Amino acid sequence: QMRLVESGGGTVQPGGSLRLSCTSSGTIYTRNINSMEWYREAPGMQREAVATITVAGRTNYTDSVKGRFTISRDVTKNTIYLQMNNLKPEDTANYFCAVNTIWATNWGQGTQVTVSS
Repeated sequence: QMRLVESGGGTVQPGGSLRLSCTSSGTIYTRNINSMEWYREAPGMQREAVATITVAGRTNYTDSVKGRFTISRDVTKNTIYLQMNNLKPEDTANYFCAVNTIWATNWGQGTQVTVSS
């Protein structure tokens, strides 16, 4: 089973930036992976997919973060990133990374992002 560890969360003022990292215990450069994603879950809300990147590097974003968030990966470090700029209070949530393999979806434990003045 692939173990994922997120980091980089914290509290930031509106308009600020954070970069989340998700490091995998296994390689993320393999045909056994379909995609890698960042999700977020706010209190009382359903978990939603925020950004997706494929092994080939194709990306997709939910509309509310387009132009502000960027997902990337460093296969030499087995790490997935989420650069978040121009953060808004509505971005406040627990952020999770997920790696979808041909066998299962592996989840990290989450990292909290709070956007508040």
